[in-house]
Amino acid sequence: MDSGEEYDVLSVREQLFHERVRECIICTLLFASLYILCHFILTRFKRHTDFTVDDDEDAAVNRIALWLCTFTLAVSLGAVLLLPFSIISNEVLLSFPQNYYIQWLNGSLIHGLWNLVFLFSNLSLVFLMPFAYFFTEAEGFAGSKKGIMARVYETFVVLLLLTLLVLGMVWVASAIVDNDAASRESLYDFWEYYLPYLYSCISLFGVLLLLLCTPFGLSRMFTVTGTLLVKPRLLEDLDEQLSCTGFEEAAICRKINSGKTSCWLNLDMDLLRQQYLAIHTHRITLETRRKASAWQRNLGYPLAMLSLLSLTGISVLVVCFHVLELLLDDAAMPRGIQEAPLGKVSFSVFGSFGAAMQVVLIFYLMISSVVGFYSSPLFTKLLPEQHDTTMTKIIGNCVSLLVLSSALPVLSRTLGITRFDLLGDFGRFNWLGNFYIVFLYNMLFAGLTTLCLVKKFTWAVQAELIRAFGLHKLPLPVTRSQQPSKLS
Repeated sequence: MDSGEEYDVLSVREQLFHERVRECIICTLLFASLYILCHFILTRFKRHTDFTVDDDEDAAVNRIALWLCTFTLAVSLGAVLLLPFSIISNEVLLSFPQNYYIQWLNGSLIHGLWNLVFLFSNLSLVFLMPFAYFFTEAEGFAGSKKGIMARVYETFVVLLLLTLLVLGMVWVASAIVDNDAASRESLYDFWEYYLPYLYSCISLFGVLLLLLCTPFGLSRMFTVTGTLLVKPRLLEDLDEQLSCTGFEEAAICRKINSGKTSCWLNLDMDLLRQQYLAIHTHRITLETRRKASAWQRNLGYPLAMLSLLSLTGISVLVVCFHVLELLLDDAAMPRGIQEAPLGKVSFSVFGSFGAAMQVVLIFYLMISSVVGFYSSPLFTKLLPEQHDTTMTKIIGNCVSLLVLSSALPVLSRTLGITRFDLLGDFGRFNWLGNFYIVFLYNMLFAGLTTLCLVKKFTWAVQAELIRAFGLHKLPLPVTRSQQPSKLS
């Protein structure tokens, strides 16, 4: 080999080295930004008394658990941004294929981000979040010296026992579902088969949870948006609400004053003060909404409702069209690829506009799923409270958001929201190749979403008509139950 060929080999190796270093720097900066953002979010909801207690040991334990929760929440946010970032990167490379300033944006970087999110999701679900929960609940073994290390030892022992239990359950489940010697032997390879199989089960659970939460959240979005915006005067009488709130505030204020001056009244003063503060805050909110301009009142609310209705209708139409594609073309099935062919072809038939619409729909589905999750009766107790959320509830919220967000790319590809194929280990889930599961999932999603919307708008239209005609002010008829006559 002459000196020229050696120089070419060295230049290629140097270029690969610089590309790898550049990708590591970009991934580190992106994750650091997400970590800082999630730290501010958790600081807003955490209970400060848990970190300022007299016992330094408990405060240190809660601080370590908060760091782990921040890491998990950052991974969740990264999983949400994963698919939109990939779609936008593809469109940018299509529009500027030879631009020098976007040479860092390539398929190797996107593929590395997918692998990192998959790895960190496994790490958080399997190890970090169980460790954080058991660490906050641990007190050390009986007879051992108290301290943080005693809690660490107990946490590791409990976590090891839990790992063995879950490993045995997954091994038995795999043997039952796929009664094959090769599949049972594959589970002995922990890294290559066990973790992806376990994550496949967790992803299937997350996708099923999204199937229940997203249609309900799509209907709840109209109610939540209506509470945040000022409705037109035809739909909302703020003067009447303000007068009623003022009367309630004055009545509670008189009770508080009379309770202070009289010793004969047995009143719960703490409860009355809480009610007074809640009503006072509600009155201030109503006064602020009454000062809204005519543009906000008559234009903002209708535009927001039309936008939500349009996004929901487009989502249902896309899913229905994907159902037809599943029946006619095998290429519509979700599949995984090992290389990201970025900058070659657009993943939407409408070009950049269609890709932008895909990104908007993905974010809209994620927000709707979170709203539906916290609005459901099963998970409404997990709703965090500002500056008053316990550490256990923070851990539960981080785990729930990670399960939902890590299943979002699979949901988007399964429903046909985007044609961007799943990269890395996200495409290795066994159930993605089952036509009946994918087809049934699309049908259930479209049916549940349509049912929730029809029910929502039927009740909403009925309530608004009753309010518009003033029928809600009429006294309700009182039905008296007829007493049976006594026989003498």
